Amino acid sequence: MCLICDRIEMIKRGENPYFVRELKTGYVVIGDHQHFRGYTLFLYKEHGDKTELFHLGKAERALFMEEMTLVAQAAAKAFGAEKMNCELLGMGDAHLHWHLTPRVSGDLGTYGNHGKGPVWWLPMEEMYSDENRPAADELEKMKAKLSAALDEIVNE
Repeated sequence: MCLICDRIEMIKRGENPYFVRELKTGYVVIGDHQHFRGYTLFLYKEHGDKTELFHLGKAERALFMEEMTLVAQAAAKAFGAEKMNCELLGMGDAHLHWHLTPRVSGDLGTYGNHGKGPVWWLPMEEMYSDENRPAADELEKMKAKLSAALDEIVNE
């Protein structure tokens, strides 16, 4: 089983502390590491042989994209993003999932091109440092903010 499938099973058992909300096509979770405050993932519900967007039927793909867009908009609103980075990668885990990263000026520090550039210009050991894991109370606040922003956007 893949890491994302494991995380989804934890959600189903009520054991994933990062879980925010279930949507029709996927699960919204706060990222384990928060160098980029508000880093969120949107995990597609199924795995199997659906490892690329073009593996999904037209209607399912459109709904997955629409829901990802709503989650990205909510993360931007909840965490004050100047710009959102939305990435569907999958070489680490081929399970369809979006990385939704709120960006603000200076979030790369001295890395990149005068502090600007993609998130992967930050060294991995810094991005995934234990110092970037939110404490339990901070995680609950982040989840509540994201959930409230998602409610506002869905109900517009």
